[in-house]
Amino acid sequence: MVCLPKVQSRLLQNSKATTDFVRSRITIAFFSGLLLVAGMLVPRTMESRSLTLADSLSLSEIQHRASSINSLSSLLIQQKGQLLSATYYNGLSQGETTNLKSASKSIISLLAGIAIDKGYIESLDQTIEPYFKNYFAAHPDSVKESITLKDLITMRTGLETTSFHNYGRWVTSDNWVRFALDQPMEGRLGGDMAYSTGTSHLLSVILTKATGMSTKAFAEKYLFEPMDIEVGGWDRDPQGYYMGGNNLALSPRDMLKIGQMILDDGIYQGQRVISSQWLQDSFRTYTRSNYNPYNYGYMWWKKPVGQYQVHFAWGYGGQYIFMIPALDAVVVITGSLRYASQSRSYRDPVFSLLREDIIPMLQERLDN
Repeated sequence: MVCLPKVQSRLLQNSKATTDFVRSRITIAFFSGLLLVAGMLVPRTMESRSLTLADSLSLSEIQHRASSINSLSSLLIQQKGQLLSATYYNGLSQGETTNLKSASKSIISLLAGIAIDKGYIESLDQTIEPYFKNYFAAHPDSVKESITLKDLITMRTGLETTSFHNYGRWVTSDNWVRFALDQPMEGRLGGDMAYSTGTSHLLSVILTKATGMSTKAFAEKYLFEPMDIEVGGWDRDPQGYYMGGNNLALSPRDMLKIGQMILDDGIYQGQRVISSQWLQDSFRTYTRSNYNPYNYGYMWWKKPVGQYQVHFAWGYGGQYIFMIPALDAVVVITGSLRYASQSRSYRDPVFSLLREDIIPMLQERLDN
């Protein structure tokens, strides 16, 4: 993705159609307010002071509909760098961090790109063998030794997953790296996607070995501190390596910063954080999920929503960073893990909200 040209906004015309439109929005907002007061969960909302009345009414409707998704803990909407709304539910407060779950994998992807940009890692074509010499000395395997960093970051190692039915055994093992590398080859190297947090964890270990810094220290130096992002917590494995691809906690506002930096071609407040080329490569399609109708890049998902292509980070329980390049917009949604389950019941309501309410509002703002 590249930095999108800014679209010149046109002021709403003072016409009968506009008057009728605003009147209808006032009526809907009034009755929505009655419903909220009557006993529904009342969200805490902050909106930009420069919004038009029509924008505010549209956002009020969106916030009301979002409150019907019982797992939701935050909804933030930003367009053209302007925060339109930040709404918090289920006890989450502004500035409080929340577990990204597997959306953490997209952060690991950014860190891998920065490591290549800074020369710590030569390229994604490198094999993993030099980083795990002790393991392969004890367990020689020519196929596993030829796994590349690109195979890791696109989840195409061919190794049996450490997620899903294997996740509990993996995280309770005494050596996460050994457990991941011990998995049998259930697919062809470089073939179909095999989603696995053990695979992304190998990338975190490689980052530590390549940079001489912990993954967290590297992230703070080159990503978090330059963007004024605060880490709320980050799990580590039994050997002390920071978990690659799960259990990193950031605030929704900081998640929003990451999405906006990507839309701005890797630049944050005038300073380049990551190369444009890495971002372009990251959002190409390399494989496709076996379980969902989503394409996969460098640990970022992609799918059309309505008429727009949406790129996103996604974590268990409904943790999302949505980027809609054609609308110059970032939407962050987080979910309370109290309501999380493998059924992913939040997924359809979240994408319905995005498709039917948020995207039309963002399109309308550009059109006007």
